[in-house]
This record gives sequence, C-alpha cells and structure tokens, in this order.
Amino acid sequence: MNKILLTILFVLIYFCDASDVCYQKGGNCLDDNKRYLFYEVNRPEGFNLRRDVYLRFAMLARKMKESNDEKLNNIQLVLPPWSNLVHWKYTDKPEHIPWGYYFDVDSLKKFAPVVEMYEFFANYPNKYSKVEIEEVYTLQHFEDMFETGNFQDKMQLDNCNKDYHYSYFSYKNVTSKNTRCLSYHGPATKLSEIFSNSSAKTILIDHAEVALHDYFGSPLYWQARRSMRFNKDLKSIADEFRRKFLHSSDDKDGTRLPDDWTDETAKRSAVGGPYVGIHLRRKDFVRNRAEEVPTLMSVSEQVKTVLLQLNLNTVFVATDGTNEEYKTLVNLLDGFEVLRYTPDSNTKEKYGDGGVAIIDQIICSYARYFIGTYESTFTFRIQEEREIIGFKTETTFNVFCGRKDCPKPSVWEIVY
Repeated sequence: MNKILLTILFVLIYFCDASDVCYQKGGNCLDDNKRYLFYEVNRPEGFNLRRDVYLRFAMLARKMKESNDEKLNNIQLVLPPWSNLVHWKYTDKPEHIPWGYYFDVDSLKKFAPVVEMYEFFANYPNKYSKVEIEEVYTLQHFEDMFETGNFQDKMQLDNCNKDYHYSYFSYKNVTSKNTRCLSYHGPATKLSEIFSNSSAKTILIDHAEVALHDYFGSPLYWQARRSMRFNKDLKSIADEFRRKFLHSSDDKDGTRLPDDWTDETAKRSAVGGPYVGIHLRRKDFVRNRAEEVPTLMSVSEQVKTVLLQLNLNTVFVATDGTNEEYKTLVNLLDGFEVLRYTPDSNTKEKYGDGGVAIIDQIICSYARYFIGTYESTFTFRIQEEREIIGFKTETTFNVFCGRKDCPKPSVWEIVY
C-alpha cells in the first residue's frame, strides 16, 4: 500500500488515542470551543500559486487569533490537501496529499493556528460519516468592477456569475447544504467579518484566490513566508545532491539558517554553491508567451555569459521542458557541466511531482547566482527563498530575456 495512504490511515486511527483529553471524552477529540476555516482554490491553479493563497489565509487566521473577539480567536485554519493538481501525475498515488509531505507543519504552526485536514477528520465527532460544512461562500469578482474601475473593498451576497462545481477537495464525504456566492473585492483579512457575523463552527471559502493580500511585502508577510519551511527530508535530499554533485554545503557556502525561523535575522552574506541555478519554464509558456520566452540558443548564450563572469563551470537546471529540450541545452552548453535532479524510485514514489519540484527549488535557491523565468510563480518562490537565505539581490532577481525584449522582474526585498 502507498506510504502516504498508510500514514493517513495510521493518523486517522490513532490520532485520538495519543491524547489524555481524548480518553476523557471517550474517544471524541472535538474541542467544542474551536471553529474551523476551510479554503479551496480554483482547480487549474498550480502548486506555487496555491502557496501564495495559503499566505493570505494564514495571515487572516493569525489576525483572527490575535483578536479580542471571542468569536474569532478560536479559529483553526484547515490546510487543504494537495488534490488533482493539473501539473502533477498521480498514477497510483492517493488524491489527498497532506501538507506535511512538503512542508514542516510545526513550523507553520509557529505563525498561524493551522491543522491538517486529516487532523480535522480525526477530531470530527461522527467518524467515517459525512462531514457537513455549515456555511460555504464561493468568492467571485463583481461583474462590473473592471468596467467601472471601482476597486473599493466590498463584499455582498449575490447571484452566482456562473455555475460553480462544488468538489470540496474531491472528498466524497464532505458536503454542505448552505452554499452561497459572495461578490468580493478586498484583502483576505476582510473575510473575518463572515466569522464575526456567523455562529457556524465550520466555514469554507471557495475560490479563495479572489481574496487579495493586504500585508504583501511587510514584516508580517515575510514572517508567514519564513514559516513555510520545507519538509526536512526533502531538504536533506537536496542537500545530499548539492554535496555530491555541486560541491556545495551550507557551512561552506554561508547559507546555514537557524533551526527555528523565528531566530532568523537580516543578513546579506550568503555566497552560495559554485554553480549557476536556472529555472527554465517551457510547456504552456512557450505556447502562450512566445514573445517573452527565449529560444534555447538564447538561454545558452545568457548562461555562458554569467558563467564566464563568475568564473564558474557548472549549471543546475530546473525545467518542465522535454528531455529533448534538455539534451539540446546540454549540447549548446558544451564545455560546461550541466546537471539536473532525477529522483530515485523511492523518492518519486513517496513524494511525487510535488516533492521533486521542491527539491529543484531548494537546489536553485542555494546557487551562487540564479536566473529564472519572467512572471513564473516557480521562479518567484525561489527568489523569496534566496531572500530568506540572505543573498545579495543582484544574484537573485534575474530572468531570461525573451525574443524581443528583456523584462526586469520586480524586486521584493525581505524585511524583518
């Protein structure tokens, strides 16, 4: 049986038995004082955009926890499992992958009151029965907002702009009899008004990507972002690859971080491993952004220029391109060492495409110099990691030039 499924089943069966409180309640772990905030994201959105939506809702949950309002400060943010992402292959893997497979959940909890979905199920009083979410709000844009140019923060219950498909994380046993559409413009923290005006213990915000940041780039944003430490096993796999193939380690490269993100301090002293990391987005970008995506010949020329400037010989490539495209790039960079990460069967089985993508991101994050793809969220996340590690901005905020122009990426420097 798949290891992820075994882990979930183990926790579902034994989670309550680990707590004395559960014994006192006869196996019912539900804390009647808790309220639960669920959120779901538009199905086609990818892994790295979903990470950004999490940041918006983590800040909402934290602000509610800090509130003096008793209806708000007992909210638990339920982490939506990674289900049916369009860029991932699932084959024999279960649809619902816990956050703990990709992130250090204990680290997340130091910023916001979060729980895994399986923890919520374990706490639910009627185990193995249908979970009925009391209130569901599907966020949608105001129909006339872009026509009128009125971007004031506002929300109102409204007719649905279209027929929405209610999947509830693809769980067949999660239902609701109370679903409404909420025309919405504003930051995620404004959604606290729903909890203030409701007595429901379970509320789901669907199409959560409609809600905006209101602390983007602030110290609070960066606290939330710094708390998103990766799963320690994935970091170890990436570190072993760096050590074995890239002659790179945290101690040699000046990239070691404290074990606890709350102990981090501002620095710009990271040197990085003796290689250039590149993220080369292909697939849909080649089709839809032909003017911005460079040819492989152009990529190779830009990489060679940086390698020669830095007196380096090694390139690490993270790409969703085909094997043929990768081989072409290797040939174009003849005379230089070109590497990419290929997982062994155990890593691929356990962590799937999501884990492999994170390993790619980690390795790029620790390079001496990084070049990404313009407006790719995969690249954005690497740039943020490098800001946290403490690289100089000129080694981080670089993107490949397209066929006609050379756009400059936005530079969002970390603040403490």
